[in-house]
Amino acid sequence: MRGPIAPIPSVAPPSSPATGLPGPSTLAGWDDEDHLAAFLAYVQTCGVAREAAAVRHCERGRLIQQTSRPVTPSMAREFFETGFSVVQAETADGGPGLLTAYFAPEYEARRAPDAVFDAPVLPRPEGWTRGWVGPVRAEIEAGPPPAPPLAWMRAEDLFFLQIQGSGYLTFEDGSRARAAYAGDNGRPFVGIARPMAERGILPANGTSGEAIRSWLAANRGSEARAITALNPRYIYFALDPDDGGDPAGAAGVPLPPRRAIAVDPGSWTYGDLVWISADSGNLRGARGSYRGLVMALDTGSAIRGPVRADFYAGRGAAAGEEAGAVRHPLRMWRLIPR
Repeated sequence: MRGPIAPIPSVAPPSSPATGLPGPSTLAGWDDEDHLAAFLAYVQTCGVAREAAAVRHCERGRLIQQTSRPVTPSMAREFFETGFSVVQAETADGGPGLLTAYFAPEYEARRAPDAVFDAPVLPRPEGWTRGWVGPVRAEIEAGPPPAPPLAWMRAEDLFFLQIQGSGYLTFEDGSRARAAYAGDNGRPFVGIARPMAERGILPANGTSGEAIRSWLAANRGSEARAITALNPRYIYFALDPDDGGDPAGAAGVPLPPRRAIAVDPGSWTYGDLVWISADSGNLRGARGSYRGLVMALDTGSAIRGPVRADFYAGRGAAAGEEAGAVRHPLRMWRLIPR
């Protein structure tokens, strides 16, 4: 049974000289935020932070969680408002950046190939090392598998599994496994949405992930391979047990759905608390806006720049349909411990 509601423990936030910086309450949309959900995601993942002030704030948040039954929305809001200042991240030209999204896909797979499940899920090559540059996608797919495949998938599903970097497979006997990123061929990622629009294959505002996947499925074979070959990057996998949760990001902790982003590690630090505001997506089926507190917990080859983020939408088909329609102008603020 839960005990009585306790006040926030009298653990003062780390002292520091007055910064003169605004607090989170000045952010547009702050009053509408689900502060409790943000707080729970924060204490779940803030242990990846390494900067001293961030570590102290993480410890304070976890103490609140441990000693308060339950933590209330007002407690969570007070924690953020009394403990952090905000600084806006800026692009070189002062304009908006870009928000995209990703998800943990769930796909069917087979232990042996057949007429439909004919794309091999490959382990990384023997002798692979970080920084290795190997054959491009077209060469890998044209040749015999360099090692026994881990599983077999539909070609369009495997392509999207590689874009996401990890996902979950269900085999014909009902068993499940997580396909975890194990390495890549060292080639740059090239998106295929723009060239598909430029070639008139899909309309410019109709290049959502689901639209692309549907086209690849309808044109499976040499026509689809000619399009996917435009992205030379190829991902190798390892199979792990499916624990029923969400995958870990580059920071090494499971990603809390809708509360995690991938960032450029050259501009951000894993464990940073970030406010995002993104409106006016231009793809069909896009949500109107994304606004709220998220944690910087992952990175990706296409995520570059100080105002660039990839939003983790969650696991499964619904998350995938949403993620494929996210392409929104973005503003970002860093929450700095006081």
